[in-house]
Amino acid sequence: MNSRERVLASINHIEPTKVPVDMGSNPSSGISAIAYSNLLKHLGKEHLPVQIYDVVQQLAQPHDEIIDLFGIDVLDIGRTFNEKPEHWKPTTLANGNPAFYPKWFNPEKNKDGDWIAKHTSGLPIAKMPAGATFYDQTHFPWESAYPQNMDGLDDAMSKVLWQSFVHSPWDNADMPDFWSELRKRAIHLKETSDKALMIVVGSNLFEWGSFIRRMDNFMMDMYMEPDNTEKLLDALLAKHLETLGKVCEAVGDIVDIVRFGDDLGAMNGPFMDPDMYRQLFKPRHKQLCDFVKNNSNMSTFLHSCGSIYKLIPDLIDAGYDILNPMQTQCADMAPEKLKNEFGKDVTFWGGGIETVGTLNAKSTEEVRAEVLTRLEILSKGGGYVFNTVHNIMPDVPPENIVAMFNAIKEFNGENI
Repeated sequence: MNSRERVLASINHIEPTKVPVDMGSNPSSGISAIAYSNLLKHLGKEHLPVQIYDVVQQLAQPHDEIIDLFGIDVLDIGRTFNEKPEHWKPTTLANGNPAFYPKWFNPEKNKDGDWIAKHTSGLPIAKMPAGATFYDQTHFPWESAYPQNMDGLDDAMSKVLWQSFVHSPWDNADMPDFWSELRKRAIHLKETSDKALMIVVGSNLFEWGSFIRRMDNFMMDMYMEPDNTEKLLDALLAKHLETLGKVCEAVGDIVDIVRFGDDLGAMNGPFMDPDMYRQLFKPRHKQLCDFVKNNSNMSTFLHSCGSIYKLIPDLIDAGYDILNPMQTQCADMAPEKLKNEFGKDVTFWGGGIETVGTLNAKSTEEVRAEVLTRLEILSKGGGYVFNTVHNIMPDVPPENIVAMFNAIKEFNGENI
């Protein structure tokens, strides 16, 4: 099997010849720019530029050399954009290492050393405090109250950092013939690579409510302002379905996986009672999944952090084929439990090692041991793609990253 065949087999619950591996196919399976710059130094590959494609989370786009070195099986088609040196400009990471931002990103440093990112109107909407390694949202457009109608939703969404500073390919969405260009580049990537292909669409519902209203307000809205909550969710759903229509038409016959996002869990359980999920979100999530399945060949991938165990049966019923990142330190999220109960019905993408606690803090031998144990549990019968629990963070030593990938190769019977 080649990379694409391994990934597709696993999604279809057929145990592939080797466990498929991901790093960087989407903004919840990636690597921080600082960790990546340290890794390149460790590998003697400092000639490769550190390109920060996700400026909010400060994530680096892995190069082909690194993808080949570590046997990565999945690619984000967004990497086909911003492909020329002139699309980038130099910056300096918090650890002093050089890196590059997309040319359009223009944060400003204040007198306290904080980095402030502004909307095109000049409104400050995000901040990376001095010494920090990612941007925080600082502006919540409807924080004080809902408007009388949803006519201003587009403007509100544009003033949220996740849309204003969006990653590729969407930072190129205003280019002439974007959709035909997206298709052309996706076809070229598929023809020149044996990797599985992913497109990130977001289509968040709960999260967009939190981004616009602020999380505490929106969580109260679900109980105290149900009419406004449903109006907002319906308006968001309409926008997402419109975008999905264009995505399916452009690349639905080329791309293998469409990645949605909606963080539904905290450390100890879901943000909402399962009945509330079934009332507000499940029917709309199902519409998104049904649309993809009726209009493309793509599998549906949901990124949701936290303890979502109580929601997994409903997420499967809604139509999600893949769940990520499998945050195994949370309540009810033990790998054995999830694999035993749901392993035949959904593919788990992640959970291969604790990013916080093991990968960043333990020895290379302890890293190896945890990876081998997780693979033994999760890989049986397919339905699994290896990835860390969320992104590789800035404090992860490069030797531990190498040890992690060497352990995967060891499990797969490859030469290290």
